[in-house]
Amino acid sequence: MAASAHTWNWKNMAANPSLTKWKLRHHVRPGDIGYLTYLHGITYAKEYGYDQTFEAYVADGLAEFIRSFNPDKDRIWLAEANDQIIGSIAIVGHSKAKAQLRWFFVHPKCRGTGVGRELLNEALQFCKNCRYRTVFLWTTSELGSAQHLYTDAGFKRTRKKTHRIWGRTITEERYDLNLRPGVLTGGHGRPLP
Repeated sequence: MAASAHTWNWKNMAANPSLTKWKLRHHVRPGDIGYLTYLHGITYAKEYGYDQTFEAYVADGLAEFIRSFNPDKDRIWLAEANDQIIGSIAIVGHSKAKAQLRWFFVHPKCRGTGVGRELLNEALQFCKNCRYRTVFLWTTSELGSAQHLYTDAGFKRTRKKTHRIWGRTITEERYDLNLRPGVLTGGHGRPLP
């Protein structure tokens, strides 16, 4: 049964350092998409009060990603510890020049271990290898740790919109990263002298 393969006692994560060792994979197995949807749903409900419509939003997007997956322009990475998914990130190619970063998630018990930074680095390297010129993402204003990773990688906030969605009033923020060859950037996306 696929769901039972993902059942894990998270209480022992912090107490057992061996559980914080992880590996990354970028192939999807049966049950992964459902489990990612579940992780997003329960975590965002608990931490931010999002309702079930957020879980449906994640499910719809992941389902479309799998249906239209093209390995030349799309990729998803899953971080695992002890064969349990503890994080994810994906790149969705929108054109030859533009990609979107989606489903960036690190289990609350695994935050601060470097999983998020490694996932983001893998995703951005894939974008460079695909020769995308720009990468964009949407996030919410509550996700400060993720925003810090984005700005450290050179993303800049380009848009904000506040509206009622997922059972709450939320401020969504768009971040963009320019990957154009020949334009070297330093910290926070500033051009190098």
